Amino acid sequence: MKRGLKLTVNESNHVKSFRLNPANWLISKKLLDEWTIVHRLTGKPRIIPAP
Repeated sequence: MKRGLKLTVNESNHVKSFRLNPANWLISKKLLDEWTIVHRLTGKPRIIPAP
């Protein structure tokens, strides 16, 4: 699996809108319609819609 990248300010605000703590998530894949984020500790992926 690809390594995750640290969130930018705009990305962290978008992740906050899904009631997730942005400090615990990394961006793994950004597509036009969805983002794949990965939890820092557990490595569990989650797919959220792109803004």
